[in-house]
Amino acid sequence: MSIVAKVYRGSIVDLTHIGHVAVTDTKGNILHSVGNPKRVTYIRSSAKPIQALVALESGAVDAYGLTQKELAIFCASHNGELEHTNTIEGILKKAGLGVEFLQCGTHPSLNPNVAKELEAEGVVLNNANNNCSGKHSGMLLGTKYLGEDLQTYLNINHPVQQRILNAISEICEYPKEEIVIGTDGCGVPVHALPLFKYAQGIAKLSKPEVFDELRAKNVTRVIDAMVTYPYMVAGRDRVCTDLMEVCKGRIFAKLGADGYYAMGIRNEGIGITCKIEDGKIPIVEALAVHVLYKLGFISKTEFNALERYHKIEVKNHRGEIVGRTEFDFQI
Repeated sequence: MSIVAKVYRGSIVDLTHIGHVAVTDTKGNILHSVGNPKRVTYIRSSAKPIQALVALESGAVDAYGLTQKELAIFCASHNGELEHTNTIEGILKKAGLGVEFLQCGTHPSLNPNVAKELEAEGVVLNNANNNCSGKHSGMLLGTKYLGEDLQTYLNINHPVQQRILNAISEICEYPKEEIVIGTDGCGVPVHALPLFKYAQGIAKLSKPEVFDELRAKNVTRVIDAMVTYPYMVAGRDRVCTDLMEVCKGRIFAKLGADGYYAMGIRNEGIGITCKIEDGKIPIVEALAVHVLYKLGFISKTEFNALERYHKIEVKNHRGEIVGRTEFDFQI
């Protein structure tokens, strides 16, 4: 058991958060760790860069004339802001599809302020507002381009899901039959494997030359899209967007639901995965930023610029600060 964060209310520790971190190179060597780096867990939306890669490798992205900005949203857990939904609708239109083809369901924005704004404006949410609509659009475009069934693309036995499963297995160098399959919040298959193996996959994405020439070119396109258009990957007041903007393309980052986070140090061949056992998103986001700083991957200036994500205060209903969260771990 590894406690990575302690929440103080007044003078005593009121809550603790257990977490795990794996820092891995392209060969799968564990360079640094916290807790259990071999903990098997669902990678959730942190898989989206690989899912975007599969869409690109299908030929659909080029066939339908998508831009880098549109490719970036395939990697997104976005806020459902107007820029996001307009982009999704534009992508689908290029392939002769509409929002009705998305099977991800809908929900209020991941950003509470955006959710309030959309409600105040009387916006009727549709599936394009779902934070995973970019991923689903990528799946649909590949499916449409290859002449496959558009109605069953969520099924693990559908060719697009098999392509994704194969890609995760290949890139992470982890047996396909050992990847545990569940169902994600948006209805598609979700994949579980050890933290350090997905960190290895992220490390390889950060150093594309480890792949053959064609895959290296496509990996570069996906990661370039993420760091060039970080707003499309998340949106306003989101750590993925702000981290990639602050680090000016040196680091790519992708949140996963229920306390998962993945980051790649570009050109270094280093991947980092984090997991918080209780699934608290603010805690895993803060943990990720602290790990980057402790290992020297971001400067003090960059760390300070991300303070809103790593300095977590406890407030009461009157808005008064009544406690704090301290991150105290060895890595």
